[in-house]
Amino acid sequence: MGASDMDFVMGNWTTATFKKWWLEKLGIHQNDIQTKAMMVGNAFEGKVLDTIPGIIKNTQIIIPELRLRVNLDGNTQDHIYEVKTTKNEYKLTKSHWRQTQAEMLAWKLKYGEYPELTLLSYQGTDQEYQNYFTPIDPGRLKQHPVSPDEAFAEECIKRLEKLTDALNRGVLPC
Repeated sequence: MGASDMDFVMGNWTTATFKKWWLEKLGIHQNDIQTKAMMVGNAFEGKVLDTIPGIIKNTQIIIPELRLRVNLDGNTQDHIYEVKTTKNEYKLTKSHWRQTQAEMLAWKLKYGEYPELTLLSYQGTDQEYQNYFTPIDPGRLKQHPVSPDEAFAEECIKRLEKLTDALNRGVLPC
């Protein structure tokens, strides 16, 4: 399970949407959704991260005992950077907050302490949505610091343990 799966991990496990996601985790169903917004985000993520000195791109943190695999967009020695692109002014969503919490939790489990985390939002133009080679405008890059939430981390670990057990047994979690 990854950081972007946290809405499923922390949400209602009895919905049809959860069950469809769970079938993906069991390897029974495959999701090949690719939207324009996803493609723009992938195209501009590296350019946004290039604005940060000393950045390391695409670090992966794996916590095997929780089946947690987190892909960080970028990081330094003690700071995580998550990138989001949008056509409108960015507002931190519950889903993105949960994702960043999972990234900080994985970091803490691996390195022993929470990192700082900044979500970087970039508001793209119509031209950028049509031409991925357009350079970014640093004036449209915004920083949104996110602090760790220990209550979220504790509940997340409990839920990941239950999901890991169910995944290991190849069953739906209770």
